[in-house]
Amino acid sequence: MDRPQMYRFHQGEKILPFAAEEYDARLSRLRAQMQAQGIHACVLTSMHNIAYYSGFLYCSFGRPYGLVVTQSENVTISAGIDAAQPWRRCHGDTITYTDWERNNYWRAILSVTGEGKHIGYEADHLTLAQKTLMDSVLKPARTTDVAPGTMRQRMHKSLAEIDLIRHGAQVADVGGYAIRDAIKPGLREIDIAMAGRDAMELEIAKRFPQAEYRDTWVWFQSGINTDGAHNPVTARQLHCGDILSLNTFPMISGYYTALERTMFVQEVDPASLKIWEANVAAHAYGMSLLKPGMSCAEVTQKINSFFAERDLLQYRTFGYGHSFGVLSHYYGREAGLELREDIDTVLEPGMVISMEPMLTIPEGTPGAGGYREHDILLITEDGNENLTGYPYGPDFNVVG
Repeated sequence: MDRPQMYRFHQGEKILPFAAEEYDARLSRLRAQMQAQGIHACVLTSMHNIAYYSGFLYCSFGRPYGLVVTQSENVTISAGIDAAQPWRRCHGDTITYTDWERNNYWRAILSVTGEGKHIGYEADHLTLAQKTLMDSVLKPARTTDVAPGTMRQRMHKSLAEIDLIRHGAQVADVGGYAIRDAIKPGLREIDIAMAGRDAMELEIAKRFPQAEYRDTWVWFQSGINTDGAHNPVTARQLHCGDILSLNTFPMISGYYTALERTMFVQEVDPASLKIWEANVAAHAYGMSLLKPGMSCAEVTQKINSFFAERDLLQYRTFGYGHSFGVLSHYYGREAGLELREDIDTVLEPGMVISMEPMLTIPEGTPGAGGYREHDILLITEDGNENLTGYPYGPDFNVVG
């Protein structure tokens, strides 16, 4: 039997999150960057960049995937286990590599790039082992890290992306309301989380009937489990007076959105209420600062001062917000657009960023627990538009 190193397997109709013109525009901007730097071909390997420039969100299971972009071609490189699904879900061509022979992945890439070219790659994603293989198979004359440039491009959202993110924020609200309705003393975190997740997945399927459905999740935390923003769901039971953290995360075609709210079961004690109200006030103040011309560092320093005046700054645990787009909890961070002291990026219209102040009060201290509010905001010409609709604060979120 003749076993090829690679082949093309095309069947079915192409179904993409965006119109072909959207991907052409993204690729045009990438190719302009490549031309300015003298790069002949980009070999993109991260989930976020492959999804951003082609629409295809791969499932690795330890296998490498890629997207090769030249001035005339854009070709995804996929494993045979996926059959024609990568072709149906990508803009452009697809080459399938086989596993009959080691390193057919790089041979497939070579068939597009050729030897001895100037290659762009993602230094923050390509492993040392894969970089060694790239150098040995492609024999590049020169290599350039394109990760910072692609990240800057992803930070500025198109109208089509904004529309998808707007839908995502509304789906997150749906999950939030489902969670609020489900909260009762005696139920477990996992019981509440499933109610929110199921509601969001059904809503995504209603809004996007041709999409792929995967990776939507909820982190619903209670009591001591609220101390960290990324603490997983447990089987802890809810009790009257517990602090809660509602976190809904719908995923639509690789795009992540979020809703996060502090809540209490049935009642809130005075010490907790004081901390909660202070964090809500910081949240509202922070949202008012998000407008064109403000730098991430400037916004951060102003909220720092707000907390310091109330003797609460020592309880802050991380930055105050981050960019949204092709993003999940395991890919896609746009580190150039985060509300931290060391980020001097200036906000511009078309950027999408969260405001999410969090205070963690240690166990044994009055008001112990983690307090966090989170809204998604689109930077406009003269300010911002809040894409999140679910209410925040004690008036709506003492429940059960």
